[in-house]
Amino acid sequence: MTGANRGLGRHFARRLLERNFWGTLAVVRAFAPVLSANGGGAILNVLSAQSWHAYPGTNGYHASKAAHWALTKGVRLELAEQGTLVTGLHLGAVDTDFSAGYDGPKSDPGVTVRAGLDGIEAGEVEVIADAWRAHVKQALAGHPTRLSDEIRAGFV
Repeated sequence: MTGANRGLGRHFARRLLERNFWGTLAVVRAFAPVLSANGGGAILNVLSAQSWHAYPGTNGYHASKAAHWALTKGVRLELAEQGTLVTGLHLGAVDTDFSAGYDGPKSDPGVTVRAGLDGIEAGEVEVIADAWRAHVKQALAGHPTRLSDEIRAGFV
């Protein structure tokens, strides 16, 4: 779970959990009362396809995003009665500073943001940002190694 094959230790994995799980929880706790006092609103949690699937060397990130996804689903249930929509935006690599070292395909940030905002306006609880993320989610219903096998075979 730590990305040990890349020399990453438990402190790195803990930082990822601190940011993606505990950080999100702190922000939700801070804003939920404000949203409630104003009759509701919306929260958009930026998730990742890696909340559903691990890639070699990224297991700490995967675990933190899986926890983030679980938190999003739970918070959605808790805040629904106050009129707050909680939407999860699942995306992959977006062309930002965060993914500067990644050489694969990247989504346009403006298109990704627009997908999230359009999803909120439509009342969606989940937004899948692109076709690859939709494929990854669909693969969840299949054999647990299906997606990994496709990646190894060069599907991506």
